[in-house]
Amino acid sequence: MECYKDFAHIYDELIQGDFDYKAWSKVIVDICKNNNVNFNYYLDLACGTGNLTKEIAKSFKHVWGVDISDDMLMEADKKLRAENIKGTLINQDICCLDLNRKFDLITCCLDSTNYILEEQKVEEYLRSVKKHLNENGIFIFDINSYYKLSQIMGNNIFTYDDGDVVYIWENTFEDEIVDMYLTFFVKDDEKYIRFDEEHLERAYKELKIEELLSKCGFTILNKLSNYDINEKLNEKSERIVYIVK
Repeated sequence: MECYKDFAHIYDELIQGDFDYKAWSKVIVDICKNNNVNFNYYLDLACGTGNLTKEIAKSFKHVWGVDISDDMLMEADKKLRAENIKGTLINQDICCLDLNRKFDLITCCLDSTNYILEEQKVEEYLRSVKKHLNENGIFIFDINSYYKLSQIMGNNIFTYDDGDVVYIWENTFEDEIVDMYLTFFVKDDEKYIRFDEEHLERAYKELKIEELLSKCGFTILNKLSNYDINEKLNEKSERIVYIVK
């Protein structure tokens, strides 16, 4: 099943209010300032519909976005155009980037790293990022924590109904992977159209991520809980943010 195909056009409606992209982008831009990063080239990996891309892009001269979904990239293109931002959007697998360009800031947010299910692929992804990062550049990414995927999302059912969109979200957690099966009913005039999406995320422990970062030549500058510089990481943090170079 192809992720985010039918889902792309309603994605923003469903996540509205869940993420403060302006606040996240301010934290990221401030991190860049504090680390003397040049504000020339910015790359957003797994950029989706471009919510974070367009916010951070306002601080950079050039913006690039990469995603594996053409449908998501089309939505991102609309957002960048609406903000009069000239961006380069490319359909590629983030594990094997080939952009012929180095960047001052690379981001990969909203647990996109968890979608990489094999440890070897995570290593390929990190090496691919390193190849595209300027010497003084910063890479910022986040993961859904092991606690969140195993204890909150795993083996649970969630539902949503606002009259126009209804979904049933069924999760199973096994062998460190949460299998999320979503059934959507989207209102179209007087009828509902059904489509289904399946998403898989691997729960990575911090120790494993940090082992791979070191192996690939990255140094961890800091870790945050959910892009909040005032909140300390703890065993129940749900989103872990890595700032590395």
